[in-house]
Amino acid sequence: WLRSFAAALPTVVRPRSDSEVRAYFRHVVVERYETWVAQEDDGAVAGVMVLEGEELSQLYLAPERRGCGIGDRFVALAKERRADGLSLWTFQVNAPARRFYERHGFRAVEWTDGDRNEEREPDVRYEWRPRSA
Repeated sequence: WLRSFAAALPTVVRPRSDSEVRAYFRHVVVERYETWVAQEDDGAVAGVMVLEGEELSQLYLAPERRGCGIGDRFVALAKERRADGLSLWTFQVNAPARRFYERHGFRAVEWTDGDRNEEREPDVRYEWRPRSA
């Protein structure tokens, strides 16, 4: 998460230290939410996805693993696990993430000035709903 965030969002100021982020993942995310990890053969983490209710709350890939299909597999898994629909937030400055989600059928439904997130960074909420038969 830390390396991915730094590589994808160099202009976004994180309000938490590295140790606070690690503690949050260890004591909150992993214990409370459905957390999936993509792991390399050597045990290195290639990516993480977190589902919190119907929200895809985290999807981060190791910078060197972007473009290798891991994110596509995570989104397919998320849609399978939440077949009634998903929502997520991403920062407006994260154009690659926005293109990625739009390519996977998510559509932007809300734009904010960032007043509701810790980073105070303008963001956008996306939704995906399955096509009705």
